[in-house]
Amino acid sequence: MKLLPLTPPGQTPTRVMTIAGTDSGGGAGIQADLRTFAMLGVHGCVAVAAVTVQNSVGVKGFHEVPVDIIAGQIQVVAEDIGIQAAKTGMLASAEIIGAVAETWRGLGTEAPLVVDPVCASMHGDPLLHPSALDSVRNELFPIASLVTPNLDEVRLITGIEVVDEATQRDAAKALHALGPKWALVKGGHLRTSAQSPDLLYNGTDFYEFGAERIDTGHDHGAGDTLAAAAACALAHGMDMPDAVAFAKGWVTECLRAAYPLGHGHGPVSALFRLHHGS
Repeated sequence: MKLLPLTPPGQTPTRVMTIAGTDSGGGAGIQADLRTFAMLGVHGCVAVAAVTVQNSVGVKGFHEVPVDIIAGQIQVVAEDIGIQAAKTGMLASAEIIGAVAETWRGLGTEAPLVVDPVCASMHGDPLLHPSALDSVRNELFPIASLVTPNLDEVRLITGIEVVDEATQRDAAKALHALGPKWALVKGGHLRTSAQSPDLLYNGTDFYEFGAERIDTGHDHGAGDTLAAAAACALAHGMDMPDAVAFAKGWVTECLRAAYPLGHGHGPVSALFRLHHGS
């Protein structure tokens, strides 16, 4: 795959922010986002929204960061460094979602915002209070350039169980109706073909993205990584279909390079670029 260009040493690179939770095991969350940012030559900025107690087996607990601290992180970076794109991950509660949405709107920025509506870990551990789903729909989605839910998140947000191409299209329409400019229904867990089919929709047109299905049990952080790569591509000026195609290719290579870690699911690995060259 063709990678994003690297900024020459000494020059300021593209800046992208992750607004998300940490992963103490390093496989997902902010840690996964920053790995992708770095491997794509992007300067990563951070607004920590939650701190998880997590390893490769599961999430044992989490602590929510006070909303004024979350908002402050976003504001000070935007005012000084500048944000050319951002992505969200674990936001944990309605209060945090509301603070992030209000802060983002207050920036008055045209920078794209990729929303990965994290509701639970890959192990099924809850990462979002059930009461916050309405905030996802009503506050977060309307400010999003792109939303990237997995199939479980699609079901929680829209009530649609995606089982085939027709229901995947129904889900994309339902997601788009909630306000984002573009909705991506990821098909990594849709076992109807040998491909991993993703579907992008902008209210008018559908765009389909297929990729080889990588047979691995080590896929921790795949959703974070795809959203982070899409944000980087958008920050570089790609249009949305090209950015999603790039992100799809990136996460496929990260899945191919995934490695075992601990006693559970290992992470996808953006470190493959170290062996790829520029």
